[in-house]
Amino acid sequence: MVIKCSKPARLIMALMILFLLSACSNPATNNKVSQASNGAIPVVAAENFYGDIVSQIGGKHVSVTSILSDPNVDPHTYESNVDQVKAVAKARLVVANGGGYDNWMDKLIASTPDNSRRVIKGFDVATVKLPDNEHVWYSPANARTIATAIADNLKAIDAGHASDYDTNLQRFKSETGKIDQKLAAIKARYAGTPVGLTETIFLYQTGLMNLKVLTPTDFQKAIAENNDPPANTVIAAENQINKRQIKVLIYNKQTQSTITARLQSDAQAQNIPTMAVTETMPDNKTYQSWMISQLDILEQSLGQHK
Repeated sequence: MVIKCSKPARLIMALMILFLLSACSNPATNNKVSQASNGAIPVVAAENFYGDIVSQIGGKHVSVTSILSDPNVDPHTYESNVDQVKAVAKARLVVANGGGYDNWMDKLIASTPDNSRRVIKGFDVATVKLPDNEHVWYSPANARTIATAIADNLKAIDAGHASDYDTNLQRFKSETGKIDQKLAAIKARYAGTPVGLTETIFLYQTGLMNLKVLTPTDFQKAIAENNDPPANTVIAAENQINKRQIKVLIYNKQTQSTITARLQSDAQAQNIPTMAVTETMPDNKTYQSWMISQLDILEQSLGQHK
């Protein structure tokens, strides 16, 4: 007979095993040994877009493990595993989003206490914040602020390569400026265009483009939180599509439900373009190319109804 354990139970068992294995060692010492053995600073990023930013800033001086990297997985329902516990235990720097987005990372950090480990929370560092919206990385200004915090922490860990981190940071800031240019170009041509959003993630960019989001806020929030939206907001969102009041429907590929699938189907029946965005970065992309590629698709979609 095979006895099956729940995922939380398996994680607890894994943590106990890891604790027993490391009971006679010093976590801070382990971190230093890990860095010396491969010549790079071990870093763990909760999400792969933060991992990419760390890689761009740290270059050859960092070894990055990104936990969430599949754009087909809903980050809100993610559960960590023992390999990730080990990675966090060895990390000298951890980068997460915070703001309630990835609370599972707080549990990983708490399970491997180490006073020498540095932790950056993107939500805490961000200067641009929308109400009840933790998706701060969708703001290029926030990305630059978070990148600066990453560079500062890497310099504190490894002062000998401070000039490299500064150079890489300036390059990152320059390249993310292309995102601002694309947003400004779309705003210049399509400001005021009515669009629909299945959830709140893209509000950090629709605002910069001055697009008119018609979908009820309560609908967007409910989908973002994996809840059923109020019935009246569902009716409103459906009417906006069926009456062709919106020009593009923008949906989050990673928070799909029967309701959002129906909205997509309705939009396609009305010949309204649909555009998918993701919470985590697709393969073979950088943060910059990911943001720009989505904006390219949006620009093409808006152009169909100019």
